[in-house]
Amino acid sequence: MIGHPAFFCEPWRLRVSGVDMDLLAQTESVFALSNGNLGWRGNLDEGEPHGLPGSYLNGVYELRPLPYAEAGYGYPESGQTVINVTNGKLIRLLVDDEPFDIRYGELRSHEQSLDFRAGVLRRDVEWVSPAGCPVRISSTRLVSFTQRSIAAICYEVEPLNGSTRVVVQSELVANEQLPPPGGDPRVTAVLQAPLVERENWAKDTRAGLVHATRHSGLCVATVMDHLVGGPPGTKVRSESSPHLGRVTVTAPIEAGGRLRLVKFVAYGWSASRSLPAVRDQSDAALAGAVQSGWEGLAAEQRSYLDAFWGHADVQVDGDAEIQQAVRFSLFHVLQAGARAEGRAIPAKGLTGPGYDGHCFWDAESYVLPVLTNIAPGATANALRWRHSTLPMATERAAQLGFRGATFPWRTIRGEECSSYWPAGTAAFHVNADIADAVAHYVDMSGDEAFERTAGLELLAQTARLWRSLGRHDTRGRFHIDGVTGPDEYSAIGDDNVYTNLMAQRNLVAAADAAGRHPAAARELGIDREEMAAWRDTAAAMYIPYDDVLGVHPQAEGFTGHQVWDFAATAPERYPLLLHFPYFDLYRKQVVKQADLVLAMYLRGDAFTAEQKARNFAFYERLTVRDSSLSASAQSVIAAEVGHLQLAYDYLAEAALMDLEDLERNTRDGLHIAALAGSWIALLAGLAGMRTRNGILSFAPRLPAGLTRLAFTIVRRRQRLAVNVAVDTVDYTLLDGDPLPILHHGDPVTVPVGDPVTRPIPPAVATTPPPTQPPGRVPARRHPTPVGDASRL
Repeated sequence: MIGHPAFFCEPWRLRVSGVDMDLLAQTESVFALSNGNLGWRGNLDEGEPHGLPGSYLNGVYELRPLPYAEAGYGYPESGQTVINVTNGKLIRLLVDDEPFDIRYGELRSHEQSLDFRAGVLRRDVEWVSPAGCPVRISSTRLVSFTQRSIAAICYEVEPLNGSTRVVVQSELVANEQLPPPGGDPRVTAVLQAPLVERENWAKDTRAGLVHATRHSGLCVATVMDHLVGGPPGTKVRSESSPHLGRVTVTAPIEAGGRLRLVKFVAYGWSASRSLPAVRDQSDAALAGAVQSGWEGLAAEQRSYLDAFWGHADVQVDGDAEIQQAVRFSLFHVLQAGARAEGRAIPAKGLTGPGYDGHCFWDAESYVLPVLTNIAPGATANALRWRHSTLPMATERAAQLGFRGATFPWRTIRGEECSSYWPAGTAAFHVNADIADAVAHYVDMSGDEAFERTAGLELLAQTARLWRSLGRHDTRGRFHIDGVTGPDEYSAIGDDNVYTNLMAQRNLVAAADAAGRHPAAARELGIDREEMAAWRDTAAAMYIPYDDVLGVHPQAEGFTGHQVWDFAATAPERYPLLLHFPYFDLYRKQVVKQADLVLAMYLRGDAFTAEQKARNFAFYERLTVRDSSLSASAQSVIAAEVGHLQLAYDYLAEAALMDLEDLERNTRDGLHIAALAGSWIALLAGLAGMRTRNGILSFAPRLPAGLTRLAFTIVRRRQRLAVNVAVDTVDYTLLDGDPLPILHHGDPVTVPVGDPVTRPIPPAVATTPPPTQPPGRVPARRHPTPVGDASRL
């Protein structure tokens, strides 16, 4: 998509000139605004044309039945689907009775830009109506980080040739008609008219709608107010009906004059509070926004992001496109989680309805490690949401015959929503992914209060699952049979290496946390015997190894399967899941996404350097990357084993996943985990960052073409600035006590204020460059210097 000449490469914003109707839905996704609680897609103000309308509230969903040809014990009976709530973005314009529509008249110019520092979406248009009346239209839109229920638009109209009569209709619209879904199972189910009217009103510059979801019983209130600045004779009226609230402004504008409309929209919802309570909540939020005014909201937004970028920015010299892409990624990762307080972080954030708005395991394995550094409060809130769903997870474990908790593979509220049982029943690795996120957050933040409460219980209940799920053989080895790992082209395998290694870490982390908090452990029924059993189980964990091939099989027996016939698979038949039965995929050596390779990143301590190199080469030729989660993990290990150009190629694939629409489904929303993966590929990959036994470790090396990589890592109360050049790296501790780190395995103590410079040893690959399946070789990345990157 960004190969289009209308997209420009700029370090702090994404800008496009003109409107390409074929890219409209994708553009709406990349220009989406959100704060983790409220999300607006980047639809045009006037609402039409559109690719996919979208206004979302985190946690607002509708129930839908999950039909089965043959029902089975333990199958989920009901699914949850995110819904398009009341659209508050709409501002329709009529110029001398001609409706503003970019498809008619003359569009002289049209530009949209997403400003990562100001946190706003700007739009500037010059349009000539079919009757020959030219106007300039500008709008600036924000979804507030500081007032989590609020979105606002500043909309201005200026005639360019004499006096003009202008009518602006600012609307709230519920139950918008949505385009039909395609055949891709990754897109959402479309639910028509999910909102049932409960109340509507309009007065002066205000209007409001209250609805209930038809089956899930949620109450949703949307209210709006306006500040109108226009010439003498400007008139305002308001009206409402069950699914429409409208404020109409009519103004005769002379040459040189303009009409300015500031629209404030407040949303509220609840599953338990009464209609008056939800309505009053929205009214109160709206009053606060109006009191702040447009300038106040914009200033708050800029101040919030100034503080964010002060510690979150990642600087990349030598490739202007990657620099823009990583800031785009960080901005959207922040938008996905910043104010998702008490709610999940969906796979698409609040940028679109893909995957039904569900949260998956990649929230903990990809998104939370990034948020832990750039917005640690968001990580704590996401994990507290998981903790709030523990009753459902323990009930699910009991239903399946296990102790502890079984967390869902996909969900909105906490119940398992997958009707595909190899994932919804057998992808137990999500337990260990949550536990790993807990341990990483506590290690980086030092949040002992969180560990003592929510953290310890999450670790304990997930650890109990492994003891109940697995078994010891006659030699005392512990096995976990019949599970599905991260690779969705393999299912119901024994001793999946990723699952076993992450479960092992889970068990040790639970025992360690219980030892640090004995009183809290006793309250959870954890005694010394159970802690010892966790440690014994971890020590006995069986990790398969193929002595003949000298590699770790992804799961027991995987290396004995027939290799997929890649040569006979045409490029247009990817992704394979849309063209071949899963049964065929499950019986072959073909990998959808990094599984064993992901294990080598997250559990690198369990592999030797030689094993990593051999494993990586082996799995490269089998991995087709039909998942957006794969490239970043492959980038990390490619860098670690010395294949820097390949690491760079995979970094670009992760960073440009949505900007290039590589999966061909950006129209349904952004891939938030892949965007987080660009940070992972840079810091864990090219900078070689790991946390080992509480010690930060770095092994930086840059590929040819990149000249600098700079970032800040926050661990507890210490901020470490890392500045990687071609041959040297500077470590500067900005505050806190002297910090011990490892640099390429050598211990270094970094004092406060004085940079420590170390040389970077050259990369030495111990294996030849690996090969990929035919047609699945990543695009070769070539640096794009600033002067050569006029477009993206």
